[in-house]
Amino acid sequence: MIKIQGVTKVYTANSIALRDISVNIAAGEFVSVIGQSGSGKTTLAKLLIAEERPTRGSIHIGDWNVTNISPNEIPYLRRQIGVIFQDYKLLPKKTIYENVAFALEVAGENGHRIDQVVPQLLEIVGLAKKHDRYPFQLSGGEQQRVAIARSLAHRPKIIVADEPTGNLDTINTEEIIQILKKINEFGTTIILLTHNREVVNSLRRRVITLHGGEIILDQSEGKYVL
Repeated sequence: MIKIQGVTKVYTANSIALRDISVNIAAGEFVSVIGQSGSGKTTLAKLLIAEERPTRGSIHIGDWNVTNISPNEIPYLRRQIGVIFQDYKLLPKKTIYENVAFALEVAGENGHRIDQVVPQLLEIVGLAKKHDRYPFQLSGGEQQRVAIARSLAHRPKIIVADEPTGNLDTINTEEIIQILKKINEFGTTIILLTHNREVVNSLRRRVITLHGGEIILDQSEGKYVL
């Protein structure tokens, strides 16, 4: 599914985010990528969605050669990759229904399709009864659940979750992780970038550890060791 070969990302001579990393992630895996601030986690996420390009090396996702992808192809790639951020990135003047629907509208989906899909997505994240609320009326955990619903709008094969629980308390963190596990059970590949030791240790899934832009550990059932 995902093949990263010899990838280096250089911003300046004194800022090398990733150094010759190679890793394969199979379809349907749930992988945690861990590391302290500055280890290269966010750069890796940006490379996967073609927001950044590697300085050297190659990235293949399915049939996509992300390394050389053209600007016109990027929107189609991103329909295959749902992204969840730490800060939710919701539209404040739209209801949560409208926030999720907007992801479909910009892709040209018709109204009938949107009316079918959005309620299903809000049901998955447990917010069907709050469809008419605005982001400011929701807790942080609920806002992140809306972001997850939005990331599922195009039925992506991969979810990249970049510190999705970074702003949440323990209870909301557990709820978000349970939702991600449920999505993974449907066959979606999950790449969780996090520094949360408790989350990683509770998952008992594959753990890739970054340090100084290099992969220093790749454990099939690992723990947070830094």
